[in-house]
Amino acid sequence: MKVNNTHYRSLWWDEARNVLMIIDQRWLPHDFRVQPVASMQDFADAIRQMRVRGAPLIGATAAYGMALAMAGDPSDGNLDVAWDFLSRTRPTAINLRWALDRCRSTLRPLPPSERARVALALAHAIADEDVGINRRIGENGLAIIRGIAAAKAPGEPVRLLTHCNAGWLATVDWGTATAPVYQAHDAGIALHVWVDETRPRNQGALTAWELGAHGVPHTYIVDNAGGHLMQHGLIDLVIVGTDRTTRQGDVCNKIGTYLKALAAHDNGVPFYVALPSPTIDWTVTDGLTSISIEERPESEVADIQGLAADGTIGTLHVPPPGTRAGNPAFDVTPNRLVTGLITERGICAASAAGLAGMFPELAAAAG
Repeated sequence: MKVNNTHYRSLWWDEARNVLMIIDQRWLPHDFRVQPVASMQDFADAIRQMRVRGAPLIGATAAYGMALAMAGDPSDGNLDVAWDFLSRTRPTAINLRWALDRCRSTLRPLPPSERARVALALAHAIADEDVGINRRIGENGLAIIRGIAAAKAPGEPVRLLTHCNAGWLATVDWGTATAPVYQAHDAGIALHVWVDETRPRNQGALTAWELGAHGVPHTYIVDNAGGHLMQHGLIDLVIVGTDRTTRQGDVCNKIGTYLKALAAHDNGVPFYVALPSPTIDWTVTDGLTSISIEERPESEVADIQGLAADGTIGTLHVPPPGTRAGNPAFDVTPNRLVTGLITERGICAASAAGLAGMFPELAAAAG
């Protein structure tokens, strides 16, 4: 996607400097900062501190971290050390473990002399695959938006709600939940996107920044406005992303997703989840009992970063001194509340049968 009319991915390899470059998302939407990630500690900090965020992007970043580790020490011991070090950065998003497992299983049989070259090529491949997956999710989701648009009066926009940021910033490019939006906009379909602010960390502001840069009409709303808008017929469709989806179609996503699904169910609004296949955890059936929900720092709830009147970026502390804050980063939406899963292969039911039918080889491999 584009920033100031220049195409960017959310990460890229700088061949001249032999280093990974990332967009430091902590400063968005008010300041666009690019930085190198040059050490294993840098990689861990970038993931843990949410300089990079979003399940697909975390996975791609970790793959480049494994490449850096192999460039420094391609031994079996360091392969395991790097896997363990990076795997502990974020506990919930399954793409992290998926990418690390893929790297280790590919590199383990190779002689150490080959590992650095292959690891970097594999990281490039994982990043490129993510772009292709998200583009195809967009194509498949576009069919849903076209169907809604066809039932409307000419020029009347399709009104979508999204939650958190499942845009190109959360992936390598295109995004998951936003990919159908961008493709619909580019196809000339009238749209209006309601953007949840998504506290804590206000990641909806990243979605608003993305949509604005692409020229998509949108309105930024507080998290709890979604139900009200649905009650008054102002939302035609909800599309969200996912950080981990169980083999039966339960969806773990940014905190607050469950409440949007409940409101959509109560008001008869279709609720879709944009699902890249690497985000399926085939080892888990029941999302409510088997997914570890990350508890992040209290400061993300108690403090808000924003742009001051004088143009500086600063932080405000909201609650009274001494008040504790809880910060569960994700919740689980049961499959019964999900209208369908938009994958790179098509749209399927949020169920064991639906996912196994869409990805039979992955379901069979998982047993």
